[in-house]
Formats: sequence, structure tokens, C-alpha cells
Amino acid sequence: MQSSATTPDQYITELPEDRKEIMQKLRVAIKKNLPKGFEEIMQYGMISYVVPHSIYPDGYHCKPSDALPFMSIASQKNHIGFYHSGIYTDPELMAWFVAEYPKHAKGKLDMGKSCIRFKNPKNIPFELFGELTTKVSVAEWIAKYESIFKR
Repeated sequence: MQSSATTPDQYITELPEDRKEIMQKLRVAIKKNLPKGFEEIMQYGMISYVVPHSIYPDGYHCKPSDALPFMSIASQKNHIGFYHSGIYTDPELMAWFVAEYPKHAKGKLDMGKSCIRFKNPKNIPFELFGELTTKVSVAEWIAKYESIFKR
């Protein structure tokens, strides 16, 4: 479910009542821990955290007019999704997250390559996502991105 909202606040406002509080709580956990330089915007119909063109003028290799994506959150039809490119590109970060997850959450980890899905919003480990948010700086993300996608 892609949103046509133009701001994160509008995105939250337009959510069904049962999703608003959860998504806002996830957003707060991220923003509270977001390393300096990342910017919160709407990108691809989701609340996204990106490296702005003012820091990385090349933008995203798939569409250079877009800021370099890093992390996003979205209220999808059947789940809440947390998308983290660092997990996708860094096996050590992935291993850390997978090991930490059971310490913070109930139930099995439902995860794709970079998407963590929560069908039951009550199981979202907000503190763990806050900690994960601190793990990659803007400079580290640019270096990792360029080492993988800009060969």
C-alpha cells in the first residue's frame, strides 16, 4: 500500500486508527536515535530516512534525482514493515540483529532481505529498532553503498 502523502506527518494522519499510535511510536524510536546527517522524508510512498543530496549529490543509482535511501517504515496491508538497507548489505549487522531479536521480541522473526514484517504490531521491539538505527552513520552508509552498488 503506497501512500500519496507528501509528509511523514500526513502519512501518520491518514493511517487507520489502529496503526497510527504504533507507527508514530516506531517513528519516534527511529528519530530519537537517528545519526546526524540522515533526513526524514517521504520516498516511495513510505516514511524514509535518506542521505540528502546536500551530503551525497549523486543520489540513488537507480534514480539519481532521489536521495540515497537507507531506512523506511510503512503500514502495509497485512503488516507493518521496517526496511533497513544496512542489514541487507552488512552480514555482521544482520547477524547482530538476528541474535538480538529474540531478546527483545516475542514470536519468530519474519524477515526478507531488508524488510522486517510485523503482522501483530504488539510484537514490535521499539527499543531494538532504536538501537539498530544507531549502528550505521551517514559516512559508513555511503562507503558501504559505494563499495557494493558503485563498482
